[in-house]
Amino acid sequence: MSDPHDVVFTFSYETWTDAVARGMMRPPDRLLSRLLESPAVNKLLVANPFRWLPSYALRTLSRSRTRFPGSPTRVLHTPLRLHRADRANVSAVVRDYRAYDRSLERASERLGQSGPVVISANPIIAGFAPFDWAGGVTFYARDDWLSSPARQEYWHAYREAYRRIADRGVGVVAVSEQVLDRISPTGPSAVVPNGVEPAEWAGPVPTEPAWLAAIPGPRALYVGTLDSRLDVEGLAALARRRPDLSIILLGPQPEPGYLAAIRGIRSVYVHPSVGREELVAVMRNVDVCLLAHRTTPLTEAMSPLKVYEYLAAGCPVLAIDLPPVRRISERVLLTATVADFTDRLDEALALGPATEVDRLRFVADNSWESRHRTILGTAWASAGLSFPSFAQPPFPAAEPRGSR
Repeated sequence: MSDPHDVVFTFSYETWTDAVARGMMRPPDRLLSRLLESPAVNKLLVANPFRWLPSYALRTLSRSRTRFPGSPTRVLHTPLRLHRADRANVSAVVRDYRAYDRSLERASERLGQSGPVVISANPIIAGFAPFDWAGGVTFYARDDWLSSPARQEYWHAYREAYRRIADRGVGVVAVSEQVLDRISPTGPSAVVPNGVEPAEWAGPVPTEPAWLAAIPGPRALYVGTLDSRLDVEGLAALARRRPDLSIILLGPQPEPGYLAAIRGIRSVYVHPSVGREELVAVMRNVDVCLLAHRTTPLTEAMSPLKVYEYLAAGCPVLAIDLPPVRRISERVLLTATVADFTDRLDEALALGPATEVDRLRFVADNSWESRHRTILGTAWASAGLSFPSFAQPPFPAAEPRGSR
């Protein structure tokens, strides 16, 4: 049996403060929550991405940062630099992330770690930081960064990072087979889709928020950032063909103008983001949920967290036909495009809410706890270790795929 081991965890582009502000709900946040409490972890170093020194100093003076639950064995570290953002030039990226690596090495030494397991949600860190002082490195690929339109400036750096990850035998845990194939790792690897937190979905149906109660049924819900992934033209077509259906878009709008095609349609309701408790209440009080994405290289490689949460809420789901969505559940009805949702809407509505037995079975079968067993097993394997049996949940879960 393996003893507890030291771990270094790095975010992608968010910080601890960001994770807390959004309710620790994204996949890397969930994994970090597990690491903070896991008996398999001896000393844990949590690393923010690079922060710009002047901004960090101002926030420190104003005490605007969220307090980390630190202890002698749990430490938060923030590497600092004098330029604000990552530079796109690969040679500059190499220099920057050697400096990031040295900063983490010093913090690890201060914590008294020995050959720690490194888990990074950032492809640049996993690919460019040498980590010669670590026991092993695993990249947690929650998206295909190389197909993200918002970060196109850095695509060449991501391409080089993927190459280095493969050449160095870095372990890779990816949310879909498509992401894993694009990286082509040579070290230990596993496909681990997104999951749900059972405690959030237990109990009777919560009371619906007042703003939701004012929207007539039947009600269809889309949850997520209202950006270029969303097929607004397809939703407009759905709204025109089924004016009896109230379509609710719930989430932040980084580019409000992007929704122009559906502005003014009376049956479409746009609502800003809400807290986790209210979000769960919304999902459990609508009639059908939507995965209303465009088909792009990015969406084809995603493991849509929202689909797992929709099903945990007991809702039937209308979704475009993407490889990671197939075979999640028979209650996910697939169509080629969002406009085609019209053809299966009545079928979805007829399914109605899942029975409590079926709903809770889905929650148990897709819990984050079972997902984390595979993620951490792969990370431990990347360091030549066996994940401790005392830290494993008391039910079976998929094993890492080993070296590819």
